[in-house]
Amino acid sequence: MAATMTSVQRRVLTIAALASFVAFLDGTVVNVALPAIRDELGGGLTTQQWVVDAYLITLGALILFAGSVSDAFGRTVVLRIGLIGFGVTSLAAGLAPDPVFLIAARAAQGAAGAFLVPSSLALITEAFDGPVRGRAIGIWTSMTTGAMIAGPLVGGALVDLVSWRLVFVINVIPIAFALWMLRLKHTSDERNTDASIDILAAVMCTLGLGLTVFALIEQPNLGWGDPAVWATFVAGIVLFTMFLLRQRTSRAPILPLDMFRARNFWSGNVATFFIYAALSLNGFVLSVYLQQGAGLPATLAGLASIPMTLLMVALSSRAGALSDRFGPRIFMTIGPLIIAVGCLLLLSVSGDFNYWTQVLPGLLLFGLGLSITVSPLTSAVLGAVDAKRSGTASAVNNAISRVAGLLAIAAIATIVGGSLDLDGFHRAAIVTAALMVLGAAVSFLGIRNQSEPSA
Repeated sequence: MAATMTSVQRRVLTIAALASFVAFLDGTVVNVALPAIRDELGGGLTTQQWVVDAYLITLGALILFAGSVSDAFGRTVVLRIGLIGFGVTSLAAGLAPDPVFLIAARAAQGAAGAFLVPSSLALITEAFDGPVRGRAIGIWTSMTTGAMIAGPLVGGALVDLVSWRLVFVINVIPIAFALWMLRLKHTSDERNTDASIDILAAVMCTLGLGLTVFALIEQPNLGWGDPAVWATFVAGIVLFTMFLLRQRTSRAPILPLDMFRARNFWSGNVATFFIYAALSLNGFVLSVYLQQGAGLPATLAGLASIPMTLLMVALSSRAGALSDRFGPRIFMTIGPLIIAVGCLLLLSVSGDFNYWTQVLPGLLLFGLGLSITVSPLTSAVLGAVDAKRSGTASAVNNAISRVAGLLAIAAIATIVGGSLDLDGFHRAAIVTAALMVLGAAVSFLGIRNQSEPSA
């Protein structure tokens, strides 16, 4: 494949992969550190949920804003802002003296991460075209999704050998390398000098999501009758509805609703919601249960994800190329169904825990299904819109995946029945499988392989 790329394209792909790697890694690496954070800083399941969701709220809400900024003012400048901000906030999280400071640092970290993902993927769509674009997206997918899955391994080793704080501080190394590579990028950005950014819409989106998630997380503790729950839930829904209404009339919408007229764009994003809600739910529950339920140390809990990582790295690029050849529909249908079967195999986990017979078979199917699904899904969504709007399209898709994840994490207490014991683990596996089946159904019914007019 290297022979089909120019040196500039290889450099762009490296920068894009590194920038996305740290954002995706930090979305999952923290999962395996949650028990250690609880032990040192205090707090129960609610605090653990907030450490994860504070990051996902700002990432999911501001990624739309960042996508429009990227299209308007250039990918490189937005990427540089995101890298610097992510490095600073990672250090702040690593030095957190208490849960409140850590949650605030995680929210700021998510805001910085919002500027990384859409800009990095838009760099690829600008630098590559034709069949090589599918392969480039496949490599980007294997790196970024591999980061999501390898996160527990990296986090586990750092937690056991040094401290959970290094889980955040270690981000500085790939960020510094990406910034250095960015200096060597000799291509210029395309900027829209007439563009304007809707700050009010960004505020509505962020507050709407934040208040809704606050209510979902606190509801198991306070109950729906508490004003702190129902009032914030209603306020969040109202604000997010106002945000959507504003997008219909805004001169510069951060969520262009007209993009959803393209069949593959709207159906791909609906599939994304179900698939990534399942991924986030599974990642959180598996990492925490292997430690708190099965009694594994953090390193071994992280090592559990190695089979999925290897499959993703080995197969994602090939899946991207095959998707370009045969169309994404079959891959986006079969992949989630394979993952669903893998989730159901986790029901064999019992009090007499055995990783090799109860967990590994399901994780192998999980990794195979992910390898088949993610790259074709990304290609289908981005291929449905004009390349000039690739930053916004990528931002919408990534925002939906993050929002799906934060809602799944917010609902964990309800899904597992208030406690992540063996019964709760089994309930989470069933819900994860059901979400994957929904993702497969949407892909089969909604995705079309033939070309369609770009939105």
